[in-house]
Amino acid sequence: MSWGKIMLLPVLTAGMALSVYCQSTETKSIKIEDIDKNFQSAKVGSKEVCYYDALQQPFVLSGFPWRDPQKVFNRLPASFTEKDVNPGALSLARHSTGGAIRFRTDSPYLALRAQLAYSSDMNHMPRAGSAGFDLYRGSGADICHHRTIQPNRDQKQLEIMMVEGTAKQMTDWTIFLPLYGSASKIEVGLAPGAKIEAPTPQAITKPVLFYGSSITQGGCASRPGNAYTTMLCRAMDAPQINLGFSGSGKGEIAVARAIAGLELAAFVMDYDHNAPTPEYLKQTHEPFFKAIREKQPDLPIIIMSKCNFYGSRDDIARRDIIRQTYENAAKAGDKHVWFIDGEILFGKEDRDACTVDGCHPNDLGFYRMYKTALPVLKEAVNSDKKAK
Repeated sequence: MSWGKIMLLPVLTAGMALSVYCQSTETKSIKIEDIDKNFQSAKVGSKEVCYYDALQQPFVLSGFPWRDPQKVFNRLPASFTEKDVNPGALSLARHSTGGAIRFRTDSPYLALRAQLAYSSDMNHMPRAGSAGFDLYRGSGADICHHRTIQPNRDQKQLEIMMVEGTAKQMTDWTIFLPLYGSASKIEVGLAPGAKIEAPTPQAITKPVLFYGSSITQGGCASRPGNAYTTMLCRAMDAPQINLGFSGSGKGEIAVARAIAGLELAAFVMDYDHNAPTPEYLKQTHEPFFKAIREKQPDLPIIIMSKCNFYGSRDDIARRDIIRQTYENAAKAGDKHVWFIDGEILFGKEDRDACTVDGCHPNDLGFYRMYKTALPVLKEAVNSDKKAK
């Protein structure tokens, strides 16, 4: 076959009205949107949008250190089985808590299209938190909440306009993913012709990793951005890895070894609630800490006891076990370990107003946890910087 000249295409922005031409004995016009799905346009209300796969560049996805092509949002290594970790953790690992999608664009409006999965509708937690998406505008110290997207009960397909009527200027956006749900596909829709690029780099490039219980996972924040772990990472301008597993953060050594293989800014260890008994906690807590410390002698590690401390014999026994792990490390010369007594996390005033059910924090409880833990996390991360 004899080919004529092939037209060279310029760099494309979203939805540019271009066609690709190839010539032989007759000319055939092929629309760019038929070749590249990134240029397919749709309408959301009265707005025309061009959708982009939010898991591809220039979008930046954080929160999933062991990404697998078949399990994009899995929060544990794909190789893990019930020999490594309990069935509850394996199931909850599919939830997207701690995940964030960041990007910059000059689009005057933004849409979200998602195929929802694993959604959880719970009596004691708003659906906006368990299954919703939180959109934040800006970066660094200027980041602020813009809108929360809450799906309906049992909704599978979500398509909605997130932003309308903003100035056409390059702006950073962050989408925080559901705490007790996930999605099999997430797309961001932009105005035709809008520019899109990688987000402004974060001040701290290595993630802060949290390991623990349902409280760590985010139960029962009213929306993803209000989980204390997310508030901490937003204040630090750092990526987050959230390994909170409701009822299932049991301190298995395989999880500690997996964590030890990651490059982190800091590690927060808080699985007090999910240890079935004080005896179990004693058997697992210090070995879990040591498995990470042996591989990463300089990693800042913050050890916490549970926030809903009521002074019972069990509460005191658990706190003493956790504090002992810290004291043993400090006595051995470890200068990169901190302890936060859970009794102080809610403060002294109106402690009973800090939970939904006497256990899981509401937004007030999470805010107080964040305010108490932030100075410790700052000291820990900055100590690592000074050491280098």
